Amino acid sequence: MDKTEKIRCLNDAFRTSFVGGRVMLTLGIRSKTEHEVTEILERVLNFNDFNKGNDPYQEHDFGKFEHKGEKIIWKIDYYDKSLRYGSEDASDETITTRVLTVMTADEW
Repeated sequence: MDKTEKIRCLNDAFRTSFVGGRVMLTLGIRSKTEHEVTEILERVLNFNDFNKGNDPYQEHDFGKFEHKGEKIIWKIDYYDKSLRYGSEDASDETITTRVLTVMTADEW
C-alpha cells in the first residue's frame, strides 16, 4: 500500500467513526439545534461523494454538501501528537493526530 492509499484508509476510518482523532465543530455548526448538528455529523460520517474536484490527491480529506440550503464543509488536517505542528508523515498514525473540522462554508 502506498502512502496515498494509507492516508485515504486512515482518513476514511476516522471520518466514518470519529475514532482515532479529534472532531472540531465551528461556532457556525455549534450554534445550530442539537438535531441539526446530529444530521450534519451523520452526513459527514456517511459522506462518499469524492471526485477530482474535491479530492484531487485522493486522500478523502475534504468534503462539502448542502444542509437545509446552507453549504457545509468538513476537512481533515494532520498534526503532530502535541497538536503544535503539522505532521511529518500523515500516513504514519503513530506520529499523526487527525483533526476533522466541520464548518459552514462562510467560515472557511
